[in-house]
Amino acid sequence: MASPDIQTSRQASRPATRQDCLALDEADPLAPRRQMFQLPPGVIYLDGNSLGALTHAAERRVQQTLGAEWGTDLIKSWNAHDWIELPARLGARIAPLVGAAPDETIVCDSTSVNIFKIAAAAARARGERHRIVTELGNFPTDPYMLQGLAALVPGLELVCVERDQLEGAIDEQTFLVVLTHVHYATAEMFDLATLTAQVQAKGARILWDLSHSVGAVPVDLAAAGADFAVGCSYKYLNGGPGAPAFMYVRRELQADLQPVLSGWLGHARPFDFIDEYVPAAGMTRHRCGTPPVLAFAALEGALSVFEGVDMQVLRRKSEALSELFIELVESFGADFGAVLASPRSAAQRGSHVSFAHPDGYALMQQLISRGIIGDFRAPNLLRFGFTPLYLRYVDVWDAAQGLREELQRWRTVGPSAVVRQSVT
Repeated sequence: MASPDIQTSRQASRPATRQDCLALDEADPLAPRRQMFQLPPGVIYLDGNSLGALTHAAERRVQQTLGAEWGTDLIKSWNAHDWIELPARLGARIAPLVGAAPDETIVCDSTSVNIFKIAAAAARARGERHRIVTELGNFPTDPYMLQGLAALVPGLELVCVERDQLEGAIDEQTFLVVLTHVHYATAEMFDLATLTAQVQAKGARILWDLSHSVGAVPVDLAAAGADFAVGCSYKYLNGGPGAPAFMYVRRELQADLQPVLSGWLGHARPFDFIDEYVPAAGMTRHRCGTPPVLAFAALEGALSVFEGVDMQVLRRKSEALSELFIELVESFGADFGAVLASPRSAAQRGSHVSFAHPDGYALMQQLISRGIIGDFRAPNLLRFGFTPLYLRYVDVWDAAQGLREELQRWRTVGPSAVVRQSVT
């Protein structure tokens, strides 16, 4: 069943009403999924692109791991409950969401660490090439990790350019290009297949950061022929704060990609306890230390909400929610200095929307205080995430009205005096 279309469910010539949104929710095939989440009453949660909501299944799975496994079976649980294979098992659960085979993905470490691991391994195999290319304004952890790698490897050059200069920057000296599929600030989305082909045509490999894509945007790494990918699981996958990340290596590249962080559990025979490192086959070689079992348990439970979900249906709802929000906010926003900072075309946009405003931080704090939770990204972006599994159309309508009221208050009383918190 297809998601309802905001444009065909009412006359496009008139503004959407709250009643229109209630009708859309009634017809939404994803509506039952909302009951799988613990959502506080009186809260409209528009920050699932930063931290997903708690699922009932995640809570149950953690409780089971605490009581029936750790609490009862103690260390026997590594075998009795197969804790040792959680990284591969969860990687196989994420694989369909990114268009990968089960043996091409693994859950381990953090996004930052996985970027370093893949980039360092690619650097080891780079031959005469010496350049990594990435985008200026990318999510900071990506260039930070690459800067650290460049400082460690003599002769390695990191080239950071604007988005429209990427194609020209990739040359015969480039061995790796690192890009984020959906931009963290603006939600602008690369054409994954086109960019992958352009990079590979220059003889280089590409590493995609899918942190703002997975679970919200259909991704098909296999169809694109992508080389490498990483992503976090605490945003749209709802794995919990600090949940482990995943990494992907195309199967035919796995045997030649030698891990630089050669940890104990990446060994071919870790329980032989021999002195010399011998990499395991496949993705297992990229494991480092002991998996944090409670965090893995939460993610294992959370992933169950995607069972039976058609990602194309989810994507259509994502587009409809964000289109509705843009339509509503633009009907009044410009009068108060709020300007769309995301691509206008839904096809070029991920599942969040940003509006620029000179008093963006204070405005977002006011929204949060009234139960409309988004976030702020420097220097001036109000950022709103649209998670189709639990967000309703009526939530979008109410959030837009709340923003209108706060902008009106801002015009009347001026900028608010707020203390900037550590996390924005």
